[in-house]
Amino acid sequence: MSRYSSVIAPAAFMLMFLAAWQGAVAFSGIQAWLLPSPAAVLETMWEMLPVLVMHSQSTLLAAVSGLLAAVLLAVLLSVIMDLSPWFKRGMYPLLVFSQTVPIISIAPLLLIWFGLGLFPKVVVVALVCFFPVAVSMVEGLESADPGMINMLRAMGSSRWGIIRIVRLPAALPSFFSGLKIAGTYAVMGAVIGEWLGASSGLGVYMTRASHSYQLDRVFAAIVVISLVSLMLFFTVTLLARLTMPWYYKERSNDHV
Repeated sequence: MSRYSSVIAPAAFMLMFLAAWQGAVAFSGIQAWLLPSPAAVLETMWEMLPVLVMHSQSTLLAAVSGLLAAVLLAVLLSVIMDLSPWFKRGMYPLLVFSQTVPIISIAPLLLIWFGLGLFPKVVVVALVCFFPVAVSMVEGLESADPGMINMLRAMGSSRWGIIRIVRLPAALPSFFSGLKIAGTYAVMGAVIGEWLGASSGLGVYMTRASHSYQLDRVFAAIVVISLVSLMLFFTVTLLARLTMPWYYKERSNDHV
């Protein structure tokens, strides 16, 4: 019953929100170019579906490529920080400091350095996604069972052996939690890169539509961006369930 309620409740609130939006547009006299109704947005999505799909492919390619690059770099640095406390003391504050620099201020530099192709968008996405994955991975590696670590040390295991056998499996739940956040950030980062300069993508589509005051197309692009973000989120969730079934089995037993 709880599974159904977890789906029904958000769906009901979404339907109420759409109904209120539709009613407000219909009875308030707001002009369609200023605030289109949900029905008009859906109609535009259907009419522009081939174009939206084409731009979505460009955005998704940049998002997935940047996310994969961020994951590889974050996991590598996290393992190095776990192996070297000295490296961690020097690197971790820099990771935190990097989040104080707005990505919107770096993106123009990337476009100047690398042009308008795919690569600058991938770099923007990687910068956006790197921090949540790295922090969650570091915390996950630190959450390993000390008893298991001491036992392996007593058996003569190397530091890499301890990481491979104990720390990496222990870090998986935290890692996937950060990856879920990064998955939604990835699409946002790709759109930001497209806003600042690109030839295709949902960000480009939104910019062109907003300049011509076609807000129904802007809202249609927003809906598609949200759907792509949800797709990445649920893909990561499915990957987490396939990778660590033991974790979800323990959680289900705890809720019984």
